[in-house]
Amino acid sequence: MNWFSKLFKRQIPRDDRDPKQSNAYELVGGEPVIRALAQQFYLQMQRQSASAELLAIHRAPLAQSEQKLFEFLSGWLGGPQLYQQKYGHPALRARHMSFAIDEAMRDQWLLCMKHAIEETIADAQHRDVIYQAISTLADHMRNR
Repeated sequence: MNWFSKLFKRQIPRDDRDPKQSNAYELVGGEPVIRALAQQFYLQMQRQSASAELLAIHRAPLAQSEQKLFEFLSGWLGGPQLYQQKYGHPALRARHMSFAIDEAMRDQWLLCMKHAIEETIADAQHRDVIYQAISTLADHMRNR
C-alpha cells in the first residue's frame, strides 16, 4: 500500500494509520466518502444490466458485502485498517478463489466501480489514480 504514497504527495498524519502509507483516504474525504463509494458500488451493480452475472454471485442482502468493501477500501486507501482488525489479512485472491473470476467478471466489477468512483470522488485526478490502482487489483483477482 506504500505505492499510493508516490501517487499522492502531501502526507496527513493520523494516529490510527501508518504515516508512511498514502493519504488518499483523507484526500478523497475520509470515512463518509469511502462509505458512499462502497454503497454506490453495490447500487451500480444492481442498476447496470451488464453486471447481472456479477450480482448473481453475491448473496442477498448485500449490506454485509457492502460493509466489508467499505472496511477493505478504508485500509487500502490508507485509512483505518478496519477489515484487518475484524477478519485479518484481506488475502483477497484466496478469499475469492471459490468464484470463477475471468476477464468478463473482472470487467463487470470494474464497470460498477468506475461508475461508483465517478459518483463519489470529487477530484478528477484522484478518480483517475484510484481507478488505475483498483484496475490493477481487479486484474490480479482473475483466477480463470
